[in-house]
Amino acid sequence: MPSKNNLRGISAILLAVPSFAFMDAGLKLLSQHYPAMQVAALRALASLPLVYAYVAWRGAIPSLWRVRWRWHLLRGVLGIAMLSLFAFGLRHLPMAEAYSISFIAPVLITALSVPVLGEEVDAGRWAAVFVGLAGVLVVLRPSAAGMFGLGGLAILGAAFCYAVSAIAVRLVNKTDSSESLVFWLMTFVAVGAGAMAVPHWTEVRIDDGWILLGVAVFGFFGQLTITEAFRHGQASVIAPFEYTALAWALALDWLLWRATPDRITLIGAAIIIASGVYLVRRERVHVESEHP
Repeated sequence: MPSKNNLRGISAILLAVPSFAFMDAGLKLLSQHYPAMQVAALRALASLPLVYAYVAWRGAIPSLWRVRWRWHLLRGVLGIAMLSLFAFGLRHLPMAEAYSISFIAPVLITALSVPVLGEEVDAGRWAAVFVGLAGVLVVLRPSAAGMFGLGGLAILGAAFCYAVSAIAVRLVNKTDSSESLVFWLMTFVAVGAGAMAVPHWTEVRIDDGWILLGVAVFGFFGQLTITEAFRHGQASVIAPFEYTALAWALALDWLLWRATPDRITLIGAAIIIASGVYLVRRERVHVESEHP
């Protein structure tokens, strides 16, 4: 029942996106005071207590050891690279521009899903992916200088790492539990990034405690829901819904800074919404055709 699973995955990604939007805001604040590798370590270390408590509550400790280790190690390496590159990019770019560049990830995931996962991506899905990306570019209008500078290249690298990690989740979803995917990713990132950050470690300020708490809670919930999204839904279907992060960015801008979107922003948002609505309607039609 791929279409039914796709709807479940879509529901999960729509919960994950706002969680990561809030977490990324916290990472940007932290990146102004700490090295990029330390920010990556702090993101994982802050979430670890919640992850461990969740795994114990679910009674999933035995399943942590029955995993395909090479894929978890790969995701750990990708997680370290992704978080440190993204933190570096956020230090050098406005958050909106960093988001616009990182939204190349859904296109990468869709492209990789064909040769790696053997998914069939028809013209409708490809159209939705590129229409959504076009909408993001209309709204955020990234400059060539920003995209091809060090900050932009770092964000592109982070997007590639994220895309490969999302594909890896689909490869192990039938054998490894969701709890093990989250547990080992956070553990490997905390240990690996923490060890590499030690030589340049900066003392954490007490005033940043609330930011770390927010990063912990939103990062924990976001990691759970995004893992569920790519476990159950086809990668080529789930990925375009990450464009909804734009809506949360606009909402946060208005709520926190009273920034009102201009006409071009609203046009771009309408394009993105249209691509998402098309995919939802398409999957619902498939579900109804399978289960009248």
